[in-house]
Amino acid sequence: MKYILPIFIMLILAGCASAPSKRPLPAEPSNMPPTSPSKKPGGYYQDDGPGDNPPANIDAIPDAVPKIEPLHKYANRPYSVLGENYTPATENVTYQAQGIASWYGKKFNGKRTATGEIYDMYAMTAAHLTLPIPSYARVKSLTTGKSVIVRVNDRGPFHSKRIIDLSYTAAHKLGIAQGGSGMVEVTAITPTEISQGRDVPADTAGIFLQLGSFTNRDNAEKLLARASTQLSKSNAALVILTKGDRYRVALGPYNDDDSAKIASQEIEARMNLKPIRAVIE
Repeated sequence: MKYILPIFIMLILAGCASAPSKRPLPAEPSNMPPTSPSKKPGGYYQDDGPGDNPPANIDAIPDAVPKIEPLHKYANRPYSVLGENYTPATENVTYQAQGIASWYGKKFNGKRTATGEIYDMYAMTAAHLTLPIPSYARVKSLTTGKSVIVRVNDRGPFHSKRIIDLSYTAAHKLGIAQGGSGMVEVTAITPTEISQGRDVPADTAGIFLQLGSFTNRDNAEKLLARASTQLSKSNAALVILTKGDRYRVALGPYNDDDSAKIASQEIEARMNLKPIRAVIE
């Protein structure tokens, strides 16, 4: 009997030690528990890291495609973590900030985000302290110059000087995954910007630069999202010209040939593709 009790206690302790960790981001309560996972010096969470079998084509995973969505009922309520109070935006607002981005991977893969959705480390998502959920943001690495578009569906990072937690794929595409963190610029994508990628009639007058033509609407949306991250905002509006079952992603309309020529050169340099010039009268 004197041997049974110690063994029983050891079994209980072993069971407690193996309890699964959770990302401290409940979807509904306004007051969050005063706990926060520690971070590795490189930037990602302790005991976290890349998955054992990442997709072979991870760089080809498309960015999130911005669309106007209703805000989550609970994830935008005020909340408190580690004695700090946060008040998320309850509408889509202009936002731009520079700071450190970190990422979270296999430790939280498959767990629920603040929206109640399942976190997928290979999707193009992110966690932010106060941006509306869900919303979209453009994240640019100030080191590599690369940029991606992510969908914000979680809260965090609860670590000083860090402004955004990226999915593993987003961090990898920016070139900061290996180091664990990196300096970035985060810019919210507003509904106004999203609506600029609107459908327009195919007979709209002007000079357009066609980037691609598709029979599948989703493929057109993906190219539209890619172009929005790689081309300067000073360019003409990104549009989808629709005619029958064809969806043509284009920039325009331009009023003169000189403007179209300058834009065409930028497209070739930044996107490595040659646009087709189309004049619609």
